[in-house]
Amino acid sequence: MLRFFGKKYPLRKLILFCGEGVFLFFTLYVIYANQLSFTNRYSIDVSLRISIAVLTCLLALYYFGLYSFKHGYSYIEMSSRLFQAVGSACIFLGFFYFLFPGFMPGRWVFLKEVIAFIIFSSIWRYFYIWFLRNDIGSRPVLVVGQGQAVAQLFEEIRENRDCGYTIKGLIFPKEHRNDRTIYEATTWKGFEKIPQKARELHVDEIIVAIEEKRGTLPINELLACKMKGLSIIDGETFIENISGKIAVDSINPSWLIFKEGFQKSRTTMLGKQLTGSFFALVGLLLSLPVSLLVAILIKLESEGPIFFRQARVGKDGKIFTLVKFRSMRTDAEKDGAKWAKKDDDRVTKVGRVIRKLRIDEIPQMWNVLKGDMNFVGPRPERPEFVEKLRKKIKYYDQRHTVKPGITGWAQINYPYGASIEDAKKKLEYDLYYIKHMSVLLDLYIILKTVKIILFREGSR
Repeated sequence: MLRFFGKKYPLRKLILFCGEGVFLFFTLYVIYANQLSFTNRYSIDVSLRISIAVLTCLLALYYFGLYSFKHGYSYIEMSSRLFQAVGSACIFLGFFYFLFPGFMPGRWVFLKEVIAFIIFSSIWRYFYIWFLRNDIGSRPVLVVGQGQAVAQLFEEIRENRDCGYTIKGLIFPKEHRNDRTIYEATTWKGFEKIPQKARELHVDEIIVAIEEKRGTLPINELLACKMKGLSIIDGETFIENISGKIAVDSINPSWLIFKEGFQKSRTTMLGKQLTGSFFALVGLLLSLPVSLLVAILIKLESEGPIFFRQARVGKDGKIFTLVKFRSMRTDAEKDGAKWAKKDDDRVTKVGRVIRKLRIDEIPQMWNVLKGDMNFVGPRPERPEFVEKLRKKIKYYDQRHTVKPGITGWAQINYPYGASIEDAKKKLEYDLYYIKHMSVLLDLYIILKTVKIILFREGSR
């Protein structure tokens, strides 16, 4: 298992990415080199040209989600995304070759490379999906527990198909009443069977998913397994490792207190602020022509201010004024504060477009430069909603221990939502971000946000 930003990835995922890059490089090299003399085949210039094509192809594959294998991922969906990725890569390379014609390998060579890219990437992915469906290379685990904790654990493994784990069995306590199992695994009753089943199933890790561990935790059985070299992990940590979120319904305060993470060193916070300010300044400068056009369109379509100002809750509960381009009618909240909803009739025509493209968020970069926000962090919520959410959702106030952001870990992992349940799901990602916060994670979130904006995902 590999760990990046606190999340675990199976080794085979690295093999998928690196292997594809290596084999694609040599495939294109063979095609390109056959057009050259023997002395020119091994020049640095040839390797550079091929490397540019390979990196462009890999980036296109990433941006079209071809390295993410969620539940329901099919061969048809994969093929559709692959052709979109190929088309985007060709457009980018065509534009690049137009600017730098010296890198152009020749029309027929380029066509052969595109065909090779489609064939190889298709075969490579069909083979990888076959591996997934047959659980080849997955780590076998035994689950011990009951109730909602077990249900959530199974759901996360089902949703994250490429998590690298396969559940070989599930052991309930003796007093478990429901004999009808809904889990896709062999089940037994009685925690005394743990050592025996772990040995029979040849597992090297046991996941303990018990809602109330006090008085019900099979200490002797788990200790015996631990002394035999098996890894024992609680269900909450396991879910965090494979999903990139913290299950707020399952954890207790001691889990947050004693687990590693949540450090906020001066170096990290300063690095985040400098990085965020840099991107905000560059973003404002680059978006200036677009901002001027949007301002004119907003003014032409409806009466009222160009900018929309609203009170939001920032770090440590401090209230600040958030600035956005106005995307709704001026009387949008005459009946009180409301969450935005799909096809909201309060949104103007211009507002609908700028929301889809996330252009309405541009003025928030001023909030970053002022110090009210950072570029990356939990999204700031309205005081009216915060008061309601903190009463219904555990640990909700913990998201206010850092500055809010224009984008965040929740925004790139969870679609737009406007309900208490959506707020809880986003909090699970926000807590994960606060636990593993770093400048590198911020850069990754910004890169992923660009992808979401380009493909208009999750806006409302």
